[in-house]
Order: sequence, then structure tokens, then C-alpha cells
Amino acid sequence: MRFTKLHGLGNCYIYVDCFRERVADPGGLARAMSDRNTGVGSDGLILICPSAVADARMEMYNVDGSRGQMCGNGIRCLAKYVHDHGLSPSNPLRVETDAGVLSIDLQIREGKMTSARVDMDVPRLKPGDLPVRLRPSEMADYPIDVLGCKASMTCVSMGNPHAVVFGVPLAELGPRELEIEGRKLETHPLFPERTNVHFAEVIGPTELRMLTWERGSGATAACGTGASAVCVAGVLTGRSGRNVSIHLPGGDLLLEWRESDGHVFMTGPAVEVFSGDWPSQGV
Repeated sequence: MRFTKLHGLGNCYIYVDCFRERVADPGGLARAMSDRNTGVGSDGLILICPSAVADARMEMYNVDGSRGQMCGNGIRCLAKYVHDHGLSPSNPLRVETDAGVLSIDLQIREGKMTSARVDMDVPRLKPGDLPVRLRPSEMADYPIDVLGCKASMTCVSMGNPHAVVFGVPLAELGPRELEIEGRKLETHPLFPERTNVHFAEVIGPTELRMLTWERGSGATAACGTGASAVCVAGVLTGRSGRNVSIHLPGGDLLLEWRESDGHVFMTGPAVEVFSGDWPSQGV
């Protein structure tokens, strides 16, 4: 089975072109291929499938084999594969996801996609959208304790669930602290289906910094839907404006929460790393 590894700001996924390949057990394949010691090593598996309503359909699986609804860095990389490997000439490109059909404007240089601006649709801000066991009035700036800090949590769905935490100095979140606090919130009883967790720090009204613990995958270098949620949370709580640059361990993303229609737009790069062959048995 042929596969290709791509990354967006270090958030890396293994892609299988299901226009040409067939995968019988994607959850099992995600666990096997994502292992950084015995597999290819990645933050998950993404299948590029035919779609009846768009140019392609994205199916995402986390490191633990669980199904993910949406991935911002992943969809940019999928768009790069679809364009660069000739699956569709469309620009904008339309991709069907479990969170709906999204439109992607491709930036092309010498015939290859280098970056993309993704219409991430509108954020969903009701408790049932994540889901989370909070009242509507508690969705923004819900008080929590993290590392002894009086922090606050804002819950946002970008087609997948996000808990954005302000008030924790990121310098105090080393790898061990990020894992402990991230896993604690990911699996908190407030979130019956778990959640992605982002610790955010405001530099200024147009600039933020964040660290991510992803549901089912752990610490990652970047998270596109998470950065979108951080942008929304910053506006909802009065900490930042609607156009922001967000610094992640893997690099920067540009976000806009457009006031006219409520859509969030995310701009960032995508890079193809390599292709290879995986033994076909068990896939």
C-alpha cells in the first residue's frame, strides 16, 4: 500500500490515496503506522477518499485509532496532496469532512501548493456542540485551577471539541506538565467525548501563543482547529481581536474570525515529506 507523509507546521499525518487504495481497518492502521518506534511515526492517519459532494473527502484517525471529525493542518496537507498529485485541478478546492464541506484557497508556486487559506466555517458555541456538561452562560471564562493558577476555560467547537485555557504562563508548561494537565482536561468528566486542550497566552491584541494537547494524539507541534478556537476564545473573552497571528511550537498560523458572516479563516503552509510502501496485509 502506497502512503505519503505530509506536515503542517510539524503537525504530521500519514495520507493514503483511497482513489487508488483500499483500507479495511483504518483505526488499526493508524495505530500501527503512527507509532514512532515501530511505524512511520505521525500524529495520525488521513484517508483521501472520493466524494459525491466535493473534490475529495477526508477521513481522519488519531494515534490511538479513534476517529477525528476535523483537522485544520491535516486538511491543508490533504489539499496539497490532491492538487500536487493531480486528483483535482479545482481552486478553491472543496473537501468533505465529518464537520461539513470546507472551501480551501490554494497558493500555488511553480505548480505546487505551498500554503492555503481554509474557510473553517462558523464556530459552534452551545454546550451540546462539543459536548460539554456546562450551562450556556459557563461556556466562556469558566474558572479552573491549573498548576496552582487561577485560570479560565472557554469551550469552542470547530467541528471538533476544544477547551481553550487562559491564565497559565506557558513557560511553566514543560512537556511533563503539558501531558499531565492536558490529559487531565482531555478526559475530564465535563467532556463525555473527551476534548482537545489548548493553553493560550496573549502577547497583544493581534498576537497569541499556544500549546496543544490533542484528543487521542497527545502533544502536537500545531493544531489548526485549535488555533481557530483560540482566535474565537480570544474575541469572546475580550483578550484579542478578530485578526491574529498565533505562534505554535511548529510555526505561525494566521487567523481571522470574520464579523460579517461569522466564518473563521485559517492560513498556513503544507509540506510533503516523503512517500513509501507499507505491507498490505491487515490494512
